[in-house]
Amino acid sequence: MSAKGLENDEGDVDVKQPQDSVSPALEDDKSSYRAQWTTTRVELWAFYVYYIGNNGLSGFNFGPSQFQNLLFLAGYDPSQPPFASPCRSNTGCVLPFMGRVRDVNSIVLLTNGISFALQAIVLLLVGAWADYGRWRPNITIFFTILAVAVSFAWLGVQDPSKWQAGVVLYILGLIAYQCSLTFWTAAFPGLARDLPEVRASEAQVDDGTKSTHEHADLESIARNRISNVSFAVCSAGEIIILAIMVGILKGIKSDASTESNTRAFSVLIAFSGGVWLLCALPWFFLEKRRPGLALPSGTSLLTVGFKQTYVAFRECMRLKQTFLYLIFYFLMGDVLNTTVTVIGTLQNSVVAYSTLQLTLLLIVGIVTQGVGIYLFWIVQKKFKISTKAMLCFNILTIWGLIGVHTDKFGFKHVWEIWLYQAYYGLMVCPWYAYSQTMISEVSPLPQMFLFFALFSVIGKTSAFIGPFVSSAIITASGNNDSMPFAFLFGLGVASTVFLLLVDVKKSRKECEEFILAEAKREAFAEAASSP
Repeated sequence: MSAKGLENDEGDVDVKQPQDSVSPALEDDKSSYRAQWTTTRVELWAFYVYYIGNNGLSGFNFGPSQFQNLLFLAGYDPSQPPFASPCRSNTGCVLPFMGRVRDVNSIVLLTNGISFALQAIVLLLVGAWADYGRWRPNITIFFTILAVAVSFAWLGVQDPSKWQAGVVLYILGLIAYQCSLTFWTAAFPGLARDLPEVRASEAQVDDGTKSTHEHADLESIARNRISNVSFAVCSAGEIIILAIMVGILKGIKSDASTESNTRAFSVLIAFSGGVWLLCALPWFFLEKRRPGLALPSGTSLLTVGFKQTYVAFRECMRLKQTFLYLIFYFLMGDVLNTTVTVIGTLQNSVVAYSTLQLTLLLIVGIVTQGVGIYLFWIVQKKFKISTKAMLCFNILTIWGLIGVHTDKFGFKHVWEIWLYQAYYGLMVCPWYAYSQTMISEVSPLPQMFLFFALFSVIGKTSAFIGPFVSSAIITASGNNDSMPFAFLFGLGVASTVFLLLVDVKKSRKECEEFILAEAKREAFAEAASSP
């Protein structure tokens, strides 16, 4: 969309100031404004380094693995009387949970769904805050500190008898990780728009020497570059972290006994939290607190999230291309999040919860992730391929689907897990980078954070529906852990149709019209005046 269009919109004194637009004090001095908010290399690298810490090792990898490990050790063999015989990987493992005896993998999926449901509520409440005043950095800081605290709390949960405490830490860890990631990610469109070359291009649009479409294409490439470089930097840093973790595991002799292995999980989670805090500190201090919107009249910070999310949903119905991508994001997010969780539970069982094996598998996944993201970016940059075209889709659900009625294939052998990690890194991880960039392609710039929060709410909603359904499928199928892949495969096929229908050029036009309406208090007037 046109940056010039944003800066030339006029309204009365109550008009909300768009994020990244010229503040009243600088209205007559655009060069001064651009100099003040220009993205520096130091700020950009602080953004990248934060992602090295927020890599998911504590809340998304080892935390869930430790939780499932504790469930397995606390559970019992379903072929024997309750708690008469410990679990064995070839006979299943069950525990009483939420009113009935469930397979431990079903418990993981159910708890995962609860976590994502709570994330949706949290984002509904605070998601819109990122668009107002200078709240954005504070939200990221809060959830980061919470995530680090949860990481260290795992040091006190190393005995299977404390698996209920593991439920709480698992849920809190996922919420803190996902929310901090959401608000950190939502900062990159502003960083891209304030890059020197993008600012220079914006000035050319003001001078009439460059078209708005050429500027939009340049800004799109800038967003993709930041998104992909952040993933690549994270991958490189994560490899170093994992290599250190291998040394830690050797030092504490994690493979000496089951107790040592369980303690090693908690040590790795705490170490990940410490690294995260160190990597986050530069971003906490160096991020420029760019001006946000003015709080609409008749709203407070406690109500604005719900009102603005309602408005965003309503406006998505008008922003047809945004709405189509929203549907795709809902469905494909469900497929990927649930597929990764299902495969993760199978992976943990296959490698017998070995911290060393899981760490080595992660190294393979992260190395291939870095290679995959770099190759995707090189191809896009060389051939000027659009963000939409770069979105790739996985066939992991087909792979798992084969294992429904056979033990010879379908994430049931160690060699399959190694192959999966390589495929996931090369082909699936780039999808996460481009799907986030695509949000910025189809969202109005002034409400960028609000729409990122909206997409996150949608993603979290789909993410708790999938695990709930998958948990029910496992239970209904007699504890067949591969059966959810049938549901996920059909959902993945359906989601691709909606992506194919998205027209990015039409979306830019729709967003420009939306911005004009919002500047005249037409789009958000209803929310501001509603009780």
